[in-house]
Amino acid sequence: MKDLSWFNKVMFVLNIVLTVLTFLAYILPFLAPKLFPFLSVLTMILPLMLIFNLLFFIYWGIQMKRQILLSSLVLLMGITFINKFYKFSSTDLPKSENDFTVMSYNVRLLNLYKWIERDDVAELISEFINDKNPDILCIQEYSEGKINLRAYKHKFILMKGDKTKTGQAIFSKFPIINKGDIVFPNSNNNAIYADIKRGKDTIRVYNMHLQSIKITPDVHEINEDINGINEQKSKKIIKSMSRAFKAQQEQAEILMNHKKDSKLPEIICGDMNNSAFSFVYRSIRGDLNDTFEEAGSGFGKSYNFNYYPARIDYIFADKKMEVKSFENYPDFINSDHFPIMARLSMVK
Repeated sequence: MKDLSWFNKVMFVLNIVLTVLTFLAYILPFLAPKLFPFLSVLTMILPLMLIFNLLFFIYWGIQMKRQILLSSLVLLMGITFINKFYKFSSTDLPKSENDFTVMSYNVRLLNLYKWIERDDVAELISEFINDKNPDILCIQEYSEGKINLRAYKHKFILMKGDKTKTGQAIFSKFPIINKGDIVFPNSNNNAIYADIKRGKDTIRVYNMHLQSIKITPDVHEINEDINGINEQKSKKIIKSMSRAFKAQQEQAEILMNHKKDSKLPEIICGDMNNSAFSFVYRSIRGDLNDTFEEAGSGFGKSYNFNYYPARIDYIFADKKMEVKSFENYPDFINSDHFPIMARLSMVK
């Protein structure tokens, strides 16, 4: 520190603070959110912290300062997180007769309340799904009577709510031989499942929608709140996020307990409302494959959050399935989420 200018001393202090926060974010996926609910927000901004650590690494490297060792250590320890945030190359294996495709999409009630100022959103979503033609389709925040899907003889739709009916839906080209729902207490969110018979194989498909943290996609509003322009709203956001992280942990535990009763190969789809660096992600994924990590490319953005490539929607596939390709569609903006789709094949 003695050899540093006053400016570099300030930079190094900031570097130390960032390092401590980054190490906390590394540990949090292994700690239940109920213990430190608001600290869990660090897992959602971990990619941003890794970028700032990289900038510090470059900053000290240009000056050939030994302080570079701090950022080097942080980045080295975080190397296993990179694939969860960004994939440099995709996988697109040759198609075969044994392949099948799975799509997950939060359709935001098909624009029931005109969040998007146009009248044809439901039609555009219908056309998109019909064009991509997934074999299995999982929809969150479904709204009945507004979508026209041609290819699906089999479906399971569960609607909830008093004034506004919202629900989960699983559409399948293959027979559904068993189905059910998983209740999340004190929440409008839930999960459903369907056992789908495909040839000689039976696959259990879960469609989940976990508790929302209820923050606006408008980054400018969030920044204003954090800067104290609206202190009351900031406190509400903090309380809301803390409650949501606790609820997500409980919901993940309920889902995992339900899984224990099934010996079928499984696929878990849906809107987790949390990042790939979280305790909830680690719990639900378990030993399943994250299809984005296996075959995706880029950021895998699935939520329309300004200036930040948020990935909160997932397709997890059983180890008995090969992940042959993965796609997300960030240019299809007809909900606050983007559709994601994976091509899978049962391993013989």
